[in-house]
Amino acid sequence: MALERLVFPTLLRYVGAFPCVALLGPRQVGKTTLAKILQTKIAKESIYLDLESDEDLEKLTNAEQYFNQRADKLLIIDEIQRNPALFRVLRSVIDRNRENGRFVILGSAAPELLAQSAETLAGRIAYLELHPLVFQEITPTYPFDDLWLKGGFPTGFLQTDSELSFEIRVQFIQTYLERELPILGLSVSPVVLKNLIRMVAHSQGQIVSYTELSNSIGVEVNTIKRYLDYFENAFLIRRLPPYFANSKKRLVKSPKIFIRDTGILHTLFNLETQEDLEGFNGKGNSWESFVIQQVMAQLRPNVSSYFYRTQDGSELDLVLVRGVEPVLGLEIKYSNAPKISKGTTIASQDLGNLPILVVTHSASEDYDHNATVKITSFERLFTHLTAYRLI
Repeated sequence: MALERLVFPTLLRYVGAFPCVALLGPRQVGKTTLAKILQTKIAKESIYLDLESDEDLEKLTNAEQYFNQRADKLLIIDEIQRNPALFRVLRSVIDRNRENGRFVILGSAAPELLAQSAETLAGRIAYLELHPLVFQEITPTYPFDDLWLKGGFPTGFLQTDSELSFEIRVQFIQTYLERELPILGLSVSPVVLKNLIRMVAHSQGQIVSYTELSNSIGVEVNTIKRYLDYFENAFLIRRLPPYFANSKKRLVKSPKIFIRDTGILHTLFNLETQEDLEGFNGKGNSWESFVIQQVMAQLRPNVSSYFYRTQDGSELDLVLVRGVEPVLGLEIKYSNAPKISKGTTIASQDLGNLPILVVTHSASEDYDHNATVKITSFERLFTHLTAYRLI
């Protein structure tokens, strides 16, 4: 079953506005499927090239000539990270005929890891990230608890056999550690990387301790940071930075760390069913990271995300900042009868009486805890975020 992806209208708009569009995201997230749908929705003739195909690689032996001879077509190049030298060719070709909608490149690495594109295609390229599935893309056909358990990679999510869905995610993790990360330049034993990703899972939603990870894995702190940079730029993890207010309070300065997709997180803990998840002692951290990923996948480009925590315990799980001004805080609780700590109200005061939404799993109705703190549910959260013009 094909799912309608929220990012598709933006992709269409970017193709009409830029010579080159980079659609980025982890493997198996649906980039190729989206690109092939794009081919059916535009009037311009298009050609799809897959750099994992020997035949298509052969076509690009003289890439500049191949591109110039097809200047009237949209060229879609998949797995661009396998041949970064193409970025220099793309610049030359685009500058010779600067017309919008010439190239769509698909890649499994963030722009920071595709540094060549930032250096050579500045002003000619727009970046668009395709996240794993979000709530609005699966409702009302599927319950969001399925998305929380199985994660948002379409192949695993759409698999109705829970055992097979789990095995698909096991294979995904193995492929990333053994094949994808080395292609991106991280030549490290898969055993070391598997131990590290498991350590990150055990630190889910917590302040990252590079020293602790270093001691556990047995490599230097700077090496751990480099490995995590690769994980982050391959869309496996997220480091959420702290928000610094104009305050004399002592603030936590290290980021929180998350496995981005809860399906991958649950697989690392061998959680296969909803019953497994219900009995999981890290369920609260998993729920927090699920909500954060769902929100961050839909934020407008001018909205940034942080957490807030002081040394004395005032805390917000997510602070959404438009430009330089905090707009909304989120505190995420799995319980539908959440206990609101004094620290939540103090955090609101610290940030100029910032409005706070306490996001529960499925509280039956919204209600005010006090003047700045409102309780809501996961499903109604997105109505609030739309009203605040954050998504």
